[in-house]
Amino acid sequence: MPAISVVIPAYNAEGTILETIASVQQQTFSDFELIVINDGSTDGTLELLQGIKDKRLRIFSYENGGLPVARNRGITHATGEFIAFLDADDLWTLDKLELQLAALQQHPEAGVAYSWTSDFVDEQKETLYSYEPIFFEGNVLPHLLVKNFLASGSNPLIRKEAIESVGEFDPTLKSCEDWDFYLRLAAKWQFVVVPKWQILYRRSSTSMSSKVEIMETAALTVLERAFQAISMEYQYLKPQSFAWAFHYCAQQYLRYATNLSEVNQAGKRIWKAIRLYPKILFRRGAQALILWFIKRWIMVQIT
Repeated sequence: MPAISVVIPAYNAEGTILETIASVQQQTFSDFELIVINDGSTDGTLELLQGIKDKRLRIFSYENGGLPVARNRGITHATGEFIAFLDADDLWTLDKLELQLAALQQHPEAGVAYSWTSDFVDEQKETLYSYEPIFFEGNVLPHLLVKNFLASGSNPLIRKEAIESVGEFDPTLKSCEDWDFYLRLAAKWQFVVVPKWQILYRRSSTSMSSKVEIMETAALTVLERAFQAISMEYQYLKPQSFAWAFHYCAQQYLRYATNLSEVNQAGKRIWKAIRLYPKILFRRGAQALILWFIKRWIMVQIT
């Protein structure tokens, strides 16, 4: 059996799937199986996959079930002791699996290894933004309640034993299902960090403002569920957690806003965040967000 199972859900991913798979094939650690779940693609994704010659690759086709369902289907086929998930439009640096596996082997008490994430825009293939370095290890639950510092579903390497202990991805969530999954893992397992930017998250340059509402609803659901499940010692974090959720949604509205209405939606969420957790005003990120909001508001008024 391979040491690692890499699970890639793919839905209409013909534009990116080959590059994504190549970033796995070129890993410095090679003892893995590559499981691609073709999630009801209607484009040329399946034909591209069938053209790949690699004995480690296994392809399974299903009717479209959505991202969490596709990941769960990948888990059922996984035979490795460790499982990594990679979205069909993201990339890994060449040493991602090697260093994350080493971290877990050095820390047998840990169930999850994670790295740092950088955004890049598809058209330019250039880094757009590198997330701040995070060094949380051990019991990361209080930090993860406040913010999904793993940033994406393409980040961690997870012991299969850990997944079996908490269950799979929640198929009812339309967004933030990875955050929900990580919170359940963090409640039972320790985390370890690889302090390198190893996850390349592909950020589309097209508008996605309509998806922010879906993401916001899911994030609030995930947080409500998490705080209902955890002990009293972490309840004090609830206002801060919800404030940062609104802060993140405001960022997304501003990032993709094309009109005054969408900019105003960002402003409403900034205000919600401040009311919930006034101390957020002393954080550099929140101050920068407010300035960004003011600039965008003035720009859309002018144009």
